[in-house]
Amino acid sequence: MIKVSRLDGMEYYVNPNQIECIEVIPNTKLVMLSGKHHIVRDEVDDVLEKIEAYHRRICPPVIQE
Repeated sequence: MIKVSRLDGMEYYVNPNQIECIEVIPNTKLVMLSGKHHIVRDEVDDVLEKIEAYHRRICPPVIQE
């Protein structure tokens, strides 16, 4: 789960595996696979960094020697 903030500042968590796409309208809009959407205060680059960090935590890279 990644933490995002609503426009009113309330923080909550979303499952990044359920995000279908991200739109900038000018706020960041997370469109979920269910069709539901969330408009968040977070900048799109911040959301993408959170998603990447989430995936690194759950599936760390394999180091080959």
